[in-house]
Amino acid sequence: MIQRRNFLRLLSLISYLSIPFTSNSKQSDPWQRSSDIASSFKNLFFFKDIDYPITDFGAQECKVETAEIWISFEKKIKQEKPIKNGFNSCEAINAAIQKCHSNGGGRVVIPSGNWLSNGPIVLLSNVNLHLKKNTKLFFGNNPIDYAKNGAYDCGHNGRLTLSRWEGNDLLNFSPLIYAYDQENIALTGENWTSIIDGQGGVEFENDTDCWWSWKGRNRSAFNDTTEHISNKGRSESHINPNNPEQLSSIVNNLKPEVERFLKGEGDRFRRDPEFLRTLAEAGVPATSRIFGIGHYLRPHLIQFINCNQVLLQNYQTRNSPFWQHNPVHCENLHVDSVFANGTGPNNDGLNPESCSNVLIENCEFNTGDDCIAIESGKGLDTQYGPSKNIVIRHCHMQSGHGGITIGSIMSGGVEKIYVHDVNILNKFWETDPINIAIRIKANMNRGGYVHDVYIKNIKIPNGIRTVPGLYKGLNNNQLTNLGIATNAGAVVTIDCGYDSAADNVRTRPPEISNIEISNIEVGNVRYKNNLASCYQALVILGPIVSDYNGYTSPAPKIHPVKNILIKDCDFGLPINVTNPIYAYNATNVRLENVKIGNKNFNQTIHSVP
Repeated sequence: MIQRRNFLRLLSLISYLSIPFTSNSKQSDPWQRSSDIASSFKNLFFFKDIDYPITDFGAQECKVETAEIWISFEKKIKQEKPIKNGFNSCEAINAAIQKCHSNGGGRVVIPSGNWLSNGPIVLLSNVNLHLKKNTKLFFGNNPIDYAKNGAYDCGHNGRLTLSRWEGNDLLNFSPLIYAYDQENIALTGENWTSIIDGQGGVEFENDTDCWWSWKGRNRSAFNDTTEHISNKGRSESHINPNNPEQLSSIVNNLKPEVERFLKGEGDRFRRDPEFLRTLAEAGVPATSRIFGIGHYLRPHLIQFINCNQVLLQNYQTRNSPFWQHNPVHCENLHVDSVFANGTGPNNDGLNPESCSNVLIENCEFNTGDDCIAIESGKGLDTQYGPSKNIVIRHCHMQSGHGGITIGSIMSGGVEKIYVHDVNILNKFWETDPINIAIRIKANMNRGGYVHDVYIKNIKIPNGIRTVPGLYKGLNNNQLTNLGIATNAGAVVTIDCGYDSAADNVRTRPPEISNIEISNIEVGNVRYKNNLASCYQALVILGPIVSDYNGYTSPAPKIHPVKNILIKDCDFGLPINVTNPIYAYNATNVRLENVKIGNKNFNQTIHSVP
């Protein structure tokens, strides 16, 4: 007999596979495809109508106090936080989830009030973890609490959890809310008063550092204030003495020339992010990439890996230690009416990674990094395949680095992306403007591909950042001083030279093709007594041949960005009136009825060196 959850999975799979073949589908119409994907979520989720209040398992409300806490790298406000030694309901919440799961599923209910979990919450199949309205679920900010109960005993590094950090697999501190290999799961609230708070900017006990100190920044973004989060030299940006000087001491049979290539020059590879990348490039298994205690890779607020039928709905996140949402290799993922309201360092709002059949709708983003970033693994960690069949609609971006972003962690590929009717509000344009509205970023390390991306009906009423973040090429290559706004200031950016200096291995040219963008409307704001919408309207920087550093032959073919269509758009008034468009190593870039300033563009661009 087929179990109910397997039957539901079979139905969803049949629905998913049947999308191209429905009688109403037109293979030539991407928006019909988009509609079919969205329709596949009707009646997809089912949970037994049984509630498991966490108070039945010993949970108690936590008293809170008002204190000045960091809500971003440079800003403090008064906000509630749990009192010292507040009641810890972590064990009770997980016990309720386990009981609900064992009984065939239902809803685990966190009542209205303030609750503290000093440790991770682990979600299991057929469980809906539900926050009532006027509820705050705080997570304790002692890192050791997230290295106590993982499945992997790593000695002095703690009991760690198999997770993923910026596209690479590892053993690390547990994400604050975690699921692995589960089915039919949900995290829901009643509205945006249902709040999940990661306390990323709350100082550790008897310490001036906090989770966000581990970023390792030492100055404000514009160097215009000295009041910001400090760190004591224990961060991802500092050499970690716990990482060995010689890679060959932990990697067997590593040839000297390969070790030199992977490490690069100097000791930079011993910083934790670079060390993880180096282990991955060396082919070290994920369960031997051990971090946790003694290392400084911050955990995600919410990370689900290898799950099917996932619902995220009607709640607010804030103060995340790292990314706010990172579903990895999740199928049939519905994100609805979520407010990702975290403005700390690397507080990306939503990063679906190697996910398929995804609907993101009615969400709000106010973030300390990209609002939405579609990913698919980094370097050799591409076992989960591409991100594909993703619909994004009816969302609002208040603030962030990028509005709609693909990459840069996209080694497994990204395809069949449909974005429509999105407002990139740039609400805080005077103080914290959005850098780029629509952004594809890649480099010679990531490789991968992006194709079949369709974007339409995007309103950007307050423009984007008008001060450019200019491209700086690897080894100051020939493009460095040309004033190319790849890092900030262009409404639409395709950047195949993104952050190239961060990676020692640059042997995988990315391929970008078949991108269609239409009906973008960009407003102007007051900038130095003039009206302006951006610095440049469109920047396309294709792969740069000199970035390639492979030492074996033959080298792979490096393809230009190709088949880009921009039509029926009004980009407003760019600051750079002389060169509002820049293209390098790009071909068949078509502009149809595109207005920039007072000029209309109808032309095809070929710019291949």
